[in-house]
Formats: sequence, C-alpha cells, structure tokens
Amino acid sequence: MTDDFERMWADLAPVGRSAVSGGYFRQPYLAAETELRAWFAEQASARALRVEADGVGNVIAWWGPASGPSVLTGSHLDSVLDGGAYDGPLGVVSALAAIDVLRSRGFVPGRRIGVSVFAEEEGSRFGVACLGSRLAAGTLPWAQARELRDRSGVLLPDALEAAGLDGTVLSLADVATFVELHVEQGRDLVERDAAVGVASGIWPHGRHRFDFTGEANHAGTTRMEDRADPMLTYAMTALAANKQARLAGARATFGRVEVAPNGTNAVPSRVTAWLDARAPSEEALSALVAAVSQQGADRAGRDGTALTVTAESVSGSVAFDADLAGRLATDHDGGDWPVIPTQAGHDAGILSAAGIPSAMLFVRNPTGVSHSPAESAQMSDCLVGVSALADTLERLAR
Repeated sequence: MTDDFERMWADLAPVGRSAVSGGYFRQPYLAAETELRAWFAEQASARALRVEADGVGNVIAWWGPASGPSVLTGSHLDSVLDGGAYDGPLGVVSALAAIDVLRSRGFVPGRRIGVSVFAEEEGSRFGVACLGSRLAAGTLPWAQARELRDRSGVLLPDALEAAGLDGTVLSLADVATFVELHVEQGRDLVERDAAVGVASGIWPHGRHRFDFTGEANHAGTTRMEDRADPMLTYAMTALAANKQARLAGARATFGRVEVAPNGTNAVPSRVTAWLDARAPSEEALSALVAAVSQQGADRAGRDGTALTVTAESVSGSVAFDADLAGRLATDHDGGDWPVIPTQAGHDAGILSAAGIPSAMLFVRNPTGVSHSPAESAQMSDCLVGVSALADTLERLAR
C-alpha cells in the first residue's frame, strides 16, 4: 500500500504546480486539471476498473458488480488559485489505494464500489462550488449552469466544448452511500492527537457578490468632499464583515476584489467584491449577510455611492447520516475516531442534501492551513486514512 500511494502521489506532485509559490493552479477544463483527469482514467484502467465519464468532467471508476446499489467514494482534482496539494487529490488517491488494499485482502465486493472525481468542486473558475456534484445530484439545473461565466467571460458550455465535453451529466441514481476522505482544513485533529476523524456535519455557507458603484474621477484634481468613491464603501464593508462574523461566532471573508477602471491615478467607478460567509446555522448565516449588507448600504448613503448584493452560491447546513458516522467512528481497530464538524463545503455535503446517505473521513493536517501552499499531511497519517477508508468500504460493500 505504501509504495502504491507514494507512487501515485509523486505522479500528481508536479501537475499544475507554480514554480514561484509552490501552490497549485488546477482550474477546471484547463490543461492541468485535464491532465489529472486523464491520469485518473489511466489509473482506473490499470486496475481494470470500468470508467464512466460524463460531459461536465465528472468521472467514476467502478469495481464489482455491473449494476445495482453502489458505494461511492472519491473527491475532486481541481484546486483553488494557488492552492495546496491535498485538498481533493488526497481523497482520490486514497480511494484508489483503498481498492488496492481490499484486493490484497482478497475481498470481493457484493456491492459495486465507485471512485469518483467530481468537477469544479472549488468553484474557482465558474464561481459555484461543487458544480459537478450539484449537476450530477440534480440540485443545479443545467439551464442555470449553462449561463455561468468565468472571469474572462467564457461561458461554461464553451469551456466544455473546448475541453471536448458535451454537457451531458451522469446519474447517481444507484448510489446508496457516499464516503469522502479529505484532508482536515483546521487543527481539531491536531489538538485531539488523532490521525483520522469523522465529520458530523457542514456549516451552511454562501458566496455573495457585492457591487459598489460610484463615479470615476481624477485622483489629483477631485476634492475629497466631491468624490463618490466606492472603494471607501467597500473598505468599510470589509471591516464590517470581520466585526459581524466575530460577534456571531461565524466566518466572513472578502477574498476576491475587482476594481474599475483600476488606475492608480483614478477614483474608481466600481468595486466588485465577493463575500464568503459561513455560520453555525442557516438563520445565523442569513443574519450575518444581512448585517454586513445593511452596514454597506448605510455607508454607501454617506459616500454617495450605491451597493447591490447578489447571492451567487448558497449551501444549507448538512447533518451527515448519524448512524453511518457512528459506525465509521467506532467500528474499527485502534479505538474511536473523534466526530467533528467542518466549516468547509464538500461534494459529500451536496450528495447528502440530495438524499444520499453520506459521511466524511478527515486526515490530520499538522499546520491546520488549507487553500494555501502550506497545506500538508504526514505520510503516516495518510496511510492510516487509506486503511480507515478501506475498512469502511469493506463493511459497506459486503
């Protein structure tokens, strides 16, 4: 198992990696992500797995019976901009390695096992997180998805066509259970001194676009009192998001900003900023976004600017199947794994919300840092995760 895992990990390491930052740029339907999907198909074929691919970049490699209720695992291969190595690929590589472990044990699945790669999980190109799993689960209509554009204005159907894809979507109708392994995106397992944990649920979260509009003008000749500067409105709103999130025990981040005309010596005419907000409950999330929006609107009134807020992607709270989580946490050698919540969205959350019993295994992250080149996991912990996933699949696929 160790050799296979390390070999696969070494295969992935250089793909899409920046020579400057060491981070990864694996945006969907572009060169690096396309290479990774081809690599996955090769790995599946080398294991004599049946590969099913659809027209939006989702891929499933099947082992076992040709049809019937199935157990699905896997994750994604795309990344955020300048992301870490483990977010997504760890779940895919671990799933392939888990099948190798099961075969070495002589296990023959009574239910077919699928290893999935879902497309555009991060939403880094088209702005909707878990795009591939939402389409496959039927929670995002194609009529809505086809209108999505990337930062360069490329429509999703055009990006798919350029990548040789036709927009058709595979069915998850036969999936009875989904188990996703993922690197932890925090320090809970470090503080608990545990190599592996089990997810209890996912906080509700959303992405909202804030459009601040004002009046472009000369930065030198326009008196301060004569300006309608949307940058000031944005700056106060960003501070408000930080304060409101802290007061609510929530999370709020403006992580992406676009300015027009983006000139050093010009007062901006427009600032567009994207708020990522997360909270312990859907009510708390709505209240958080409303409070930030209201403070932004109040400031706009004083600045002579305007603010429009648009919800681009919102996911409700997810409580994973409690019985399944309990089995994963206790039914194994070596004691109980801790059961912990997560504030990050995942494909498992989408499938769970669509009615598919789902669970997640987390592998300890020593730094707790994620969505960054500093994201990490120790090989020994990764191999514990593979064993835990193999044990789980064996119980579920008998």
